[in-house]
Amino acid sequence: MVQIRKAQRKVTKARVGISGPSGSGKTLSALLMAYGMTGDWDKVGLIDTENKSADLYAETVKAGVHIPEFPKIDIEPPYTTEKYIEALKAFEDYGVEAIIVDSLSHAWAGEGGILEQKDQVAKAKGGNSYTAWGEMTPKQNKFVEAILKSKCHIYATMRSKTEYILEQNDRGKQVPRKVGMAPVQRDGLEYEFTLVFDLTADHMATVSKDRTGLFDGQYFIPTVDTGKQLLEWLESGEKLISKDMLVKISTKWIELGQNPEHIDAQTKKLYGSELGAITEKQAEAFLQTLIDAMKAKQETEQKGA
Repeated sequence: MVQIRKAQRKVTKARVGISGPSGSGKTLSALLMAYGMTGDWDKVGLIDTENKSADLYAETVKAGVHIPEFPKIDIEPPYTTEKYIEALKAFEDYGVEAIIVDSLSHAWAGEGGILEQKDQVAKAKGGNSYTAWGEMTPKQNKFVEAILKSKCHIYATMRSKTEYILEQNDRGKQVPRKVGMAPVQRDGLEYEFTLVFDLTADHMATVSKDRTGLFDGQYFIPTVDTGKQLLEWLESGEKLISKDMLVKISTKWIELGQNPEHIDAQTKKLYGSELGAITEKQAEAFLQTLIDAMKAKQETEQKGA
């Protein structure tokens, strides 16, 4: 049955893509923004596929900010999506609030990534690329799902295809300039992010996608304040269900004799989301419905006694 409900902006987590050519400042931008959101370097976790290059930022001062040692996980080849998913889960269990995936491109085009695995499968099946994608697409989708469903803020850096253009300098001479083109990842991945920053070789950012409306049309260098600004917007929506309310509803649901495994299906039917993703206001209304149902059940039992 088709459900019609009111659109509602809830408190949510950041899903930020950062694309740019080599040396554009993707890792540093992600670190500064993630710190701006958490205010605690021990709450910022970095998944490093770039030959441990993020270690170079530890115990340095960048943009006036001291970057101490911070939690990180190094991934070595082969760059399988399973390794990325395992690292995401490990950081969630560790208790970080923001995870930087540096870089997402290796899972696609790196050694042992999706493209290389696809070629290997196709070769084993007599060059049938279509069949190979039938095996690889679910892996890519599972990885994207892990990012989207993470309880942490996610920053994903992506290498961009690079080319050089000629432009005139202040002396009137034609000089080459490195520019970033499309990100090295599966086409359409940018649609999964809340924000996509495109960085230039001189570290300036523009947005190619901005669901927040905060940075559209701007040309700037990402900083700690950028992360703070984004966090304020993300937390300005309707508050999600509290842990206390979650326990009350789950308890009442069981008291009514309902199967705990069916509660998410009920809240999806009523509010379009699983129990843990409904708002506090929706939770209060749902709890009252359960209380009323309990009263009705007790009255019926009393009459039959």
